[in-house]
Amino acid sequence: RIKLAIVGRPNVGKSTLINTLLGEERVIAYDLPGTTRDAIEIEFDHGDRKYTLIDTAGLRKRGRVFESIEKFSVIKTLQAIEASNVAVLVLDAQTEISEQDAHIAGFIVESGRALVVAINKWDGLDDYNKEWIEREFNRKLRFLNFAKMHKISALKGFGVGALLRSVNEAHDAAFGKLSTPRLTRVLREAVEQQAPPRRGMFRPKLRYAHQGGQNPPVVVVHGNQLEAVPESYRRYLETRFRRAFKLDGTPLRIHFKSSRNPYA
Repeated sequence: RIKLAIVGRPNVGKSTLINTLLGEERVIAYDLPGTTRDAIEIEFDHGDRKYTLIDTAGLRKRGRVFESIEKFSVIKTLQAIEASNVAVLVLDAQTEISEQDAHIAGFIVESGRALVVAINKWDGLDDYNKEWIEREFNRKLRFLNFAKMHKISALKGFGVGALLRSVNEAHDAAFGKLSTPRLTRVLREAVEQQAPPRRGMFRPKLRYAHQGGQNPPVVVVHGNQLEAVPESYRRYLETRFRRAFKLDGTPLRIHFKSSRNPYA
């Protein structure tokens, strides 16, 4: 089963989204922030895929967390993200994208979880505000450029089918098998097109690559002087691997492993 965490600030429509996915009122969804206190797990099937949905209390800004029950809710949300394979980050189209939205997004990325973004209540916006929220998203959450973004109405079911298809794709990318020969071929083609910059006497030599993990995918690159590879070149390799293996919707980690002999 795909373990799916539905996360976001209070009152963005997480429980309504789950009710729409399930087609029934399984989760209380009052029009009050924070009516869902605990993480609730619900199993359901859609097409030929099986899911376990995790609905959580909305994350509040840590500074405002006073009551122990609220602290517990935040912890449950963070645990749900870590227990999931894919997180759906629900944003409210009718309010600005906040620092707290960015914090939740950052935690999902740090956890290495596959991600799909749902901008909810989209149907209530005029053209000007649609453009404005898209600019806000690209400015404040540009580090989520690996994730698919969907404009939805959880209440009306608009866009929810496409959202679920992206969840499937993100899950498959997170658990994909990356063969060593193909990874190495992509690596060598990338180096041929743009070699890493020289540092001192030596230029880093990237020899071969293999997969070191899943959810998120980890690519281990072997060679010499790899501690000298700059962050910009790591990002360049990430783009090449993503494109070659269609790794949409999942973070990708690249680890460098150097052998000791710089002349080898």
